[in-house]
Parts: sequence; C-alpha cells; structure tokens
Amino acid sequence: MGPGRSFMTEHECTDHEIRSNRMSDLELHGLNHSSMACYSSYPYMASLDQEGSANDSSSLINPYSDHESRDHKRLKRTISIDDSLSSITSINGGMISRSSSTNSLTTLPRLHFRDHIWTYTQRYLAAEAVEEAAAAMINAEENGAEQEDGTADGMRLVQLLIACAEAVACRDKSHASALLSELRANALVFGSSFQRVASCFVQGLASRLALVQPLGAVGFVPSKLNAKDYALMDKKEEALRLVYEICPHIQFGHFVANSSILEAFEGESFVHVVDLGMTLGLPHGDQWRGLIHSLATHAGQPPVSRLRITGVGLCADRLQIIGEELEAYADSLGLSVEFTCVESNLENLKPEDIKLYEGEVLVVNSILQLHCVVKESRGALNSVLQMIHELSPKVLVLVEQDSSHNGPFFLGRFMEALHYYSAIFDSLDAMLPKYDTRRAKMEQFYFAEEIKNIISCEGPARVERHERVDQWRRRMSRAGFQGAPIKMMAQAKQWLGKNKVCEGYTVVEEKGCLVLGWKSRPIVAASCWKC
Repeated sequence: MGPGRSFMTEHECTDHEIRSNRMSDLELHGLNHSSMACYSSYPYMASLDQEGSANDSSSLINPYSDHESRDHKRLKRTISIDDSLSSITSINGGMISRSSSTNSLTTLPRLHFRDHIWTYTQRYLAAEAVEEAAAAMINAEENGAEQEDGTADGMRLVQLLIACAEAVACRDKSHASALLSELRANALVFGSSFQRVASCFVQGLASRLALVQPLGAVGFVPSKLNAKDYALMDKKEEALRLVYEICPHIQFGHFVANSSILEAFEGESFVHVVDLGMTLGLPHGDQWRGLIHSLATHAGQPPVSRLRITGVGLCADRLQIIGEELEAYADSLGLSVEFTCVESNLENLKPEDIKLYEGEVLVVNSILQLHCVVKESRGALNSVLQMIHELSPKVLVLVEQDSSHNGPFFLGRFMEALHYYSAIFDSLDAMLPKYDTRRAKMEQFYFAEEIKNIISCEGPARVERHERVDQWRRRMSRAGFQGAPIKMMAQAKQWLGKNKVCEGYTVVEEKGCLVLGWKSRPIVAASCWKC
C-alpha cells in the first residue's frame, strides 16, 4: 500500500471478526449494542494519513442533526462538541463522505436491512464515544490558547487510540506498532486526564499486540508471571490502599453493605457474615471494623451476643492475621467475635466449607468479587450462585463495577472501558493536584492493571469482566434470587457529605439498587438479594 492508504475499510478486518458474526445471529442471542459498539471499522473516522488533501470537501458523518449540533451543551468553552469532532478531520486533512460511506455498504455481499441498521448503530455509538472522550478532555484542559492546543492534541489522541485498537483487532502488527510509537510519545503519565488514561490503554494495546498470533491462528499465547511481576506486588498493594482511602468507590460499597447487614441483623443475637474474597486484599479488614463498631454501639436494639465472620480467600496466613486483629478490636468494645478462614477461590468453594450453627442469621457479602467468575460459559458463576443459594442467607449484598466490560468483541470492550476509565481519571483530576505521586500510583498500579486485563487478556486470564447492573439483575433472577430494594437514598447522600466526597460524585437509585457515579457516569452499583 502507498502512503495514501486509509487504515481501515470494512474489508480489511478478517472474515472471522466481521461477517461470521452477523447481527442477525447476535440479536437472536440477546447481545446488546453496547457490547457490539464499534466492533467493525469506524466508517466515519478520518484517515491517519498525514499527506491527505487539506482541501477535501467531503464531510464527517454526524449522528446528530445540524440543529441538535448547534444546541449541544457546551463545556467550559464556546465551541460545541460538533466543532470538536470536526477538528479531528482537520488534523488529518482527509475525510470520508456520506456517499462513499454509503457506497461501501453496497460492496458487502447480500446485505440485509438489519445489516444496515447494525452498521449505522455502530457509527452512532462510535461517534458518541469520541464525543464523550472529547467532553472529558475539554473539562480537563485549562482556559485560553493553551486549552485550544491541548484539546486539538487530545482529539488526535482519541483518534490514534481508536485507530490502534482497530489495527490490533485486525492483527495488523506493523500498522499497530507504528501507531503505538506515536501514542507513547503523546500519552503522558503526568499530562491531562485523557493523556493519563491513554497511557494505560497504550500498555494494554501493546500487551495484546505482543500476545496475538499471526492471522489464521486461534486464541492467544498465555502470559506468564516473571520476577518483575512479583516485584510489583508491593506497589499494587499500596495503590489499592490509596484507592480505598482517596476514591469513594470501595468505601461506598462498604457503607451500603454494612447498612444492609445491620438492617438484616436487627433483633438477632447470633449473626454470621461470609465475606467472599475477604477484604479485597486490604490489610486491616476495614469494612468489618466498621460493622463491629456499629454493632457494639448500636442503641435502642438488643445487643448482638456473638458475631461470626468467615473470610474466603487464597492467602490463609494473611486472612488469619486480619481475623486476629478483628477479634482483638471487638474484645476492646465488649463484643464477642469469632473469625474463621476458608482457603479457597470462589469457583472451588462448596457449601460444606462454610460452618453454620443452628439459630444464627447468615449474610453473604461480595464486594467487587463475582465479576471475576463470570466466564463465557456462565457455568462458573452459576455454580457460585447456586452454592450461595444453598446456604440460604437472609441477604446477599452485591457490589460491582457498573460497566459493560464483558462483551464478546474486543473493540466493544475497548470503547466501553475508554468511557468508564476516562470518567474515573477525570474524577482523580478533581481530587488531587496534577503532579501528586499518589495519583500516579493509583492510575499506573491499580486502574492500569484493570484496563490491561480487559484489553489484553482473553479466556480464563480475563478476570475483569464487569457488567451493567441490569445484566446482574437478570443473572441473579435466573439463579433464584429476588431483589431486596435498598431504601437508604437519604443516608447515602448524607454519607457523601459527611465523608467530604469530591463534588461531582452522585448517588442515584435505580430499580432498588444504589449507583455511585461521576457526573452521571455510573461507577459502582450496590444491590441486595434474598433467596
């Protein structure tokens, strides 16, 4: 190909990634558009060729009408998002016209009406994705002429990321490598919020490119841990602790979970909590310290005579230390606590592993854990839910990331993750100074690890399989659970104010669940379930 080549057409991706996955088949299996978003080529995107004609008269396809574009909400600037999107094409100099895009559809064999609907739906969602990223960048930039330059660079970065993701999806190693080189030069760890999130996505794309096999091969080469990976464990633990202390995501889950547990324990003397994935790896059992304190100081109710905590996890020695600390803390408050450790992962956990006493009230607690056992076959999660159901808890508290990162197609997951983590990095901008090393640690050793797993891993290695709360609602219903509405909206808002959570975080109630979000973008959702 000559230098004037456009990097993506609908023929460049392989048959197994486009035509073999017809929309008609996907609709029959109930796959939603969010998981399909942007999977095939993005016909509206401009070419990355720098030698294109600057005077090209063709126009960018805009999913909004002209009237809607003019009235679009403006963000800290006088230009609209439509103008920002147009700047993408001016950077590259060449654009694809409506007619050429329409003609490209007719080149595919035996296209049906649903294929056209699918194609235009993808275009709309892809344009929407770029618009959201542009909005986040505009919010992050400073005022004045510097803002204009930063926004233009940011829009270029968005385009490069999507282009590189497409090249990786099509297994075009040479093109993807060239794009990664340019991305590395522009995605700065201490840059704007989008530059920082882009640096994490660059790591994920590079890892996926390194693992991908030549065209025609099936699957990915499994990655192996090396000495360097083990050396990073301490940094990852420190990053997790910082995320817990600075970001409200985990603390919000603990607050809602403990409030629901206290409600379930009202009037009971013997109570038992089973914690799946004990403490998330946090070193001190913070959630249970809060519960112990609340039970010991709860006025107006008969005191709890005994609290049993069963921690499920793979590091028994570490969990036992946490248990001993909790028992000592409870003893200082005059509350009897018995801690038991079950060394097992969730997939191998059996009902008989959990020791139950007659007359005690059982609650199961899962904070950011169950998404790790969501697999393509659904068998692993179904087994875990069936095991929990056999325990007959009074309530199951479920807290999970509220985003669709478990779609079957790489590009769909890529775009969903780009939306989600752009919002998180934008919130970190509002909470910490630009050159704060704590922010860099959280971003590079916690959120970047999640991003890399979502983007670069497949099969059993991909454990960050976050799903929307609606999908969890369907899964729980199929497993025999019934929703128990959480009625503590006022308390949740008070909690945001009491803990001085950064302005921009919101809590909304959605069909009995509480959802913590950043500027209307859902981050985590908490729900309760009964057998």
